[in-house]
Order: sequence, then C-alpha cells, then structure tokens
Amino acid sequence: MVNDSDWDPYGADAHLTPVFGRLRLRTLVMLRWLAVGGQTATILIVHFFAGFELPIGFCLGIIALSALVNTWLTLAVPPQKFARDWEAFAQLGYDVLQMCALLMLTGGLQNPFVVMLAAPIIIAVAALPPRWSSGVAAIAVAGTGAMWLWSLPLPWYGEATLDLPGMYVFGLWAAIFIAVAFTAVYSWRVSHEGKRMATALAATQSVLSREQRLSALGALSAAAAHELGTPLATIQLTAKEMLREIGAGTALSEDAELLVTQARRCRDILKRLGEVQEASDERHDRIEMLAALEEASAPLRGLGPVVTVQLGDSAEGEAPILRRIPELLYGIGNFVENSVDFAVARVVVEGRWDRSNIYVRVMDDGPGFTSDVLSKIGEPYVTTRSGTPGQGGLGLGVFIAKTMIEKSGGVVRFDNAPAPGGAVVSIRWPRKRVEAQHSLG
Repeated sequence: MVNDSDWDPYGADAHLTPVFGRLRLRTLVMLRWLAVGGQTATILIVHFFAGFELPIGFCLGIIALSALVNTWLTLAVPPQKFARDWEAFAQLGYDVLQMCALLMLTGGLQNPFVVMLAAPIIIAVAALPPRWSSGVAAIAVAGTGAMWLWSLPLPWYGEATLDLPGMYVFGLWAAIFIAVAFTAVYSWRVSHEGKRMATALAATQSVLSREQRLSALGALSAAAAHELGTPLATIQLTAKEMLREIGAGTALSEDAELLVTQARRCRDILKRLGEVQEASDERHDRIEMLAALEEASAPLRGLGPVVTVQLGDSAEGEAPILRRIPELLYGIGNFVENSVDFAVARVVVEGRWDRSNIYVRVMDDGPGFTSDVLSKIGEPYVTTRSGTPGQGGLGLGVFIAKTMIEKSGGVVRFDNAPAPGGAVVSIRWPRKRVEAQHSLG
C-alpha cells in the first residue's frame, strides 16, 4: 500500500535530488596534511625517542612526497573545486600506496599501524561510486599482498629481531582484510541511507512548499482586491471629469458614462470581495473534523472503491473544530489515495476524539501490508510495487505523508486489520496542536 505518483524523480522536481559522490579538493588536502603530520611525528618519536632503528631517510622522503603533492594541489587547483570521481580515486589510491610503502619499510603486516589502511578506504566508500571505491579497496588488498611477499623486518630493541610465526602473520592479514571489508560495507550502508533520506526530505519539502502556497491564495486575493481599489477610483474620477468636459448627447459622452458605470461596478465587486474575505478568513482557517476528512477524501471518490467518511463514537460531545493545516490534509489525502489503489471495494476514513487527542483511521479491504513491508513502511523508498523508475513509484509517497503528519504534531502507525484483513493507518494528534482555539460563530 505504497504509492508515490506525486513524486517523479525524472520530472519537474528532479532538480531537488542532491549531488552526491563528490569531495571538495580542500577536504582531501586537509586529510592528507593530517596524515603527513601524524606520520612524521610517529617516525621521529619511534626512531629518536623509542630507540628503534628505522630507515628514516627513506621514510621521511616518502612523507615529503605527500607534502609536495599537497603543496602542488593547493597552488594549482582552487580548494573549493569539487574533485571528479576519478580524481578523488587517484588521490585516495595514492594515499593507500604511500601508506603501503611506509609499512613495507617498517615491518609490513607486523607493524601495528597497518590498520590505518582502513582510513582512505572508508572515505572512498562513503564518497565515491562503488566502481571507484572498489578500486581503492583493490589497491589496498594488492598492497597488503606485496607486504606479505616482501618487507623490512619490524624494528626492535638492539640487534634483536621480532620474528612472528607465519600463521600469526597470516591471521593479522586476515583480520585486517575482514576489518577493512566490514568497515567499508558499514560505511557504505550508512552513507547510502543518508543519501536516500536527504533526497526524500527534499521531496517532502517541495510538496510542503506547494501546499503552503495553495493555502496562501485566499490572503493573496484579499490583498489584490485592496490594491486594485486605488487605480479603479482614479479611473472613475477621470471618467467623470471627461463626461463633464464633453457634455451630454454625444457618442463620446456615452462612452465616458459607460466608463464611470463600469468602474463603479468594479469597485463594488472588489468591496464585496474584501468584505466576504474578512468575514470568511476565520471560517476558512477553521474546519470541522468531518469536513476536513471529506475534503481530504473528495479527490479520490469515483476512482473504483467506495470511500466512506464517518465519525466514530466519542465521549467528548460535539466534534472538534480543527485548524486548516496543509500538512494534515495532505497527509490524510495521501493515505486515502494509497488505500484506494489497493482496496477491493471499500475504503473507510474514520475520525474520533477524546479529551486529549484526535484520531483518524484509514482502512481498506485490500490485501494489507506484507510482513517485510510492514517492518519498514514509512521509510523512504519502501514500496510494494515493482518495475523501472517512473513505473509504479519509488516508495516516497507514504514517507512524505508520514513526515508531514509528524510535522503537524501527529504520530502514524501502520497495521493490518484482523480477518478478513486489510491495511490500517492510524493517526493521532494532541488536540492542542490541531484544534482551533475558538468555535465558529
């Protein structure tokens, strides 16, 4: 029961889709400077303070190469420039190779700092498409393989050497490989979920903006009526002066008299429009609960299943008067639309209330939610429809409706009805969030 026909990622709202998979050059340069500083400090401390003999010249030369690359990038390329995917891949791949070269000079897989290989891989997975991030991971795997074949011994005290058993070294390699793979997959999942959520929220904001603009049309018409009054008064005054100058009994005098009459008529119409708007603003901004449910359901009548709107038994007297909230009406309407799409013959929209809350239920006699959809419904891109994009929806409709309901202070719950079954969407609002302060007079 998921439909999102109102959101077309290839249509007018496609520009809302955020641009992902790109890194600013400044970000890559800053991270590399951090690596250069950390590597330099580690090499100097281990060699001069801890007393381990390192090929310090080669190590500092490799670090200096990274500093040179960073300096060139800073001077040659604007720091605000977005690095294209292949450029980011090249830089992160270089970082992996540089780290592997340092490790090969300082013990290879036996060096505890080998875990730092995970850092550029995680960045690649979070920011690049899979084909490029997989390339960075492949470079890291090849680098660790090269370390397995050849590396200098791990520096140790005095002339002693630390020779770890081959099986233990293999276990270290396997642990590093598994840790990098797990971290990369986890990072990709989190990044992917964030991208999907950002796109879905952009769609929600677009729909909400349209609903708010429609809601503001009443006030706009009143303002237009007020502004048009002044030029019409000027036209009427000018026409009267023309009639006085021309005199009666001529063709021009009949035209001038017609101008005066029609200008007066326009002013009367605008005056009545302004009076009606002032009198109806309060009525327009307030709506009875049954009328709100009818308004949300009206566009879905006649599309197949019978849509029944009713008020359930409530113990708090007369039905409450609600504020006309676009998010509330849109959310209910979207759930009704989804029910109509999946119902066999009937959809019921029921409202009730108590002293503290207002409740709305949308029920249909369709197949209901499957167990896998029910556990995830309300998240973006969860749909029971299949097909290519643009044919059956992407699962944003219910997410948008749920988000709008929650924006108005409501809580949405999805369930299946007992036998004979059907989907049930239950919504609850605190009365103070949606109820008008005073009854209509």
